[in-house]
Amino acid sequence: MNRNRLIREFIRFTSIDSPSYGEKAISETIRQCFDPLGLLLSEDDTGKRLGGGCGNLYGFLDGDLQAEPLLFSAHMDTVEPCRSKCAAIGEDGRITSGGSTILGADDCAGIVVLLEALRTIQENGLRHRPIEVLFTVAEENYCEGASCFDFSKLRSKQAYVLDLSGPVGTAAYRAPTVLSFNATVRGKSSHAGFEPEKGIHAIAAATHAVSLLSMGHADEETTLNVGTISGGIATNIVPDRCIVTGEIRSFSHGKALKLAEEVKQRFQSAAEEFGAEIDFTTRCGCVAYETPLDHPVAERFRQACEGLGLTPAMQSTFGGSDNNTLMAHGIVGLVLATAMNNCHSCEEYSDISELSRAAELTVSLMTSGN
Repeated sequence: MNRNRLIREFIRFTSIDSPSYGEKAISETIRQCFDPLGLLLSEDDTGKRLGGGCGNLYGFLDGDLQAEPLLFSAHMDTVEPCRSKCAAIGEDGRITSGGSTILGADDCAGIVVLLEALRTIQENGLRHRPIEVLFTVAEENYCEGASCFDFSKLRSKQAYVLDLSGPVGTAAYRAPTVLSFNATVRGKSSHAGFEPEKGIHAIAAATHAVSLLSMGHADEETTLNVGTISGGIATNIVPDRCIVTGEIRSFSHGKALKLAEEVKQRFQSAAEEFGAEIDFTTRCGCVAYETPLDHPVAERFRQACEGLGLTPAMQSTFGGSDNNTLMAHGIVGLVLATAMNNCHSCEEYSDISELSRAAELTVSLMTSGN
């Protein structure tokens, strides 16, 4: 493995602006890097379907080991603020942004780790199993890119998604359902000074409903949050519209659906009490999964870690990822820690040693014959 090259590529990739739906530049760079490795990447029409700049990238590399193919996946988009990122390397090997943007290790670390692993295999003539790669768009927006992918293209039944924070050697085997909801309360406008009694106060009805909800942990595996409330157009008008948005997460898909129905009932009751009307919609961003800890995908990961002197750690995560979508399509996988920390914040950082370990671990998984 070429550590200096790995770091150079990490700095290069993190410098590319790649917000959700704006991944074209990083997509072109990925193709320029991976095509010479014999892994020709094809682009689907997801960009057109989502109104973005490009689609998902998929490629297959035949292997010389008699083993089933494995899928390795990373996503191309980053959260905001991500414009004009500039990585800086400290004396201790920590890589940070300038402080006014994210770093972009989520998920550029996954991209460059896959790139270095494949380069290492090629340059050293290492025998490897058949390998599939999938680089998705719009992952940060409830895995929209992966949801649009044509899964009939895939040959793999097992996958590793390089998209988790924490020490290398950590893998997530369980993740939640993530449901978002939108409650639009419709009241009636009137002059707030001259005839307020003729109006139906949409904000009052909406906030009454919110007051009936218990935020935070509904139980040990389920959470509820109201994230935004908006409504009204002027201080002297009784507002006739209020929009409330929120999110439900649960390791139990059934519990998430049940809680969403309870939230809907609270809003309907509050609307009726105030004489208002309600439109309530939900969107399932991803469905909960749990990979059996004795599954071959987990056992292979543990063996690879131990072979490198890493202590394997299997954990739950309360964040969604493309692995939720893969699991929903019958592909059993894990999400691997890939040298990203404090993700979704301007304090995000990576580490040279951890990037190197992640690349070594990926090589081990790709060259495993079991």
